[in-house]
Amino acid sequence: MNTPAWDNGSRPDQPPITVAGWARAVLRGLPIIFVIFGLLPFVILLRATGHSDHARRIVCFASRITLRIMGLRLRLSGTVAPNTRVFVANHSSWLDIFVLTAAQPMNFVSKAEVAGWPGIGLVARSTGTVFIARRRVEAIVHRDQLAARLASGDRLMIFPEGTSTDGRRVLPFRPTLFAALQGKAFEGYQVQPVSVRYAATAGRDSRLYGWWGDMDFAPHFLAILALEGHGSVQVRFGTPLSPADFADRKALAAAAEAAVRGGFDALALGETFRNCP
Repeated sequence: MNTPAWDNGSRPDQPPITVAGWARAVLRGLPIIFVIFGLLPFVILLRATGHSDHARRIVCFASRITLRIMGLRLRLSGTVAPNTRVFVANHSSWLDIFVLTAAQPMNFVSKAEVAGWPGIGLVARSTGTVFIARRRVEAIVHRDQLAARLASGDRLMIFPEGTSTDGRRVLPFRPTLFAALQGKAFEGYQVQPVSVRYAATAGRDSRLYGWWGDMDFAPHFLAILALEGHGSVQVRFGTPLSPADFADRKALAAAAEAAVRGGFDALALGETFRNCP
């Protein structure tokens, strides 16, 4: 059963797009489209010829360039552990895809319907996203899918909330996918919590970066491109968890949720960051 889209009924005040805003949208949007779709054929070719690691590095490079074109600063805290093969994070926006792949080369685990979305679906399929139906009865299928991808060398990102939010909270983690991370196929692998928090410039609402509920992608994408002056996004890599240390998927999900929530709260208090290379 799919998780319904989170929506508390409120929306941030969206600044109207001025003539200058339209100019910014064009001057940012065209280079971003060129970067993404210009490099996509190389990603597809590398994946098809068994060079997925190089493909992920190109996606990482493209994401970093995209954030710089937007003017959104990426700030990092913590490090990726050597044995980490699966990441779990809170989810606020389509921007998370660029942010997280810019922070660390990885592939995403996404709900099956994303594969059919115009534009986004093509990019997701081409870059190696794992598409799953979030149903408990398919736990064995999920386990086999994830095991195969990890065996091929992929590092996977999961959004256990099952939906995106306004960026001001961490929702309860659904334990369904965590069942796929426990078993012999995952011995020796670690699950690393990742917290993501957006900070707007002074006087602006950080919820502007959130994409949730029934929001359409195109207007939100345009609004982000047109915005005058961006803030930053903070990514915190927490302490890894060993799935074998937990009795079942619910205990593992609860521990991962607590770690992500704790990191999210810590980001609000301020930490020592390093800028993305």
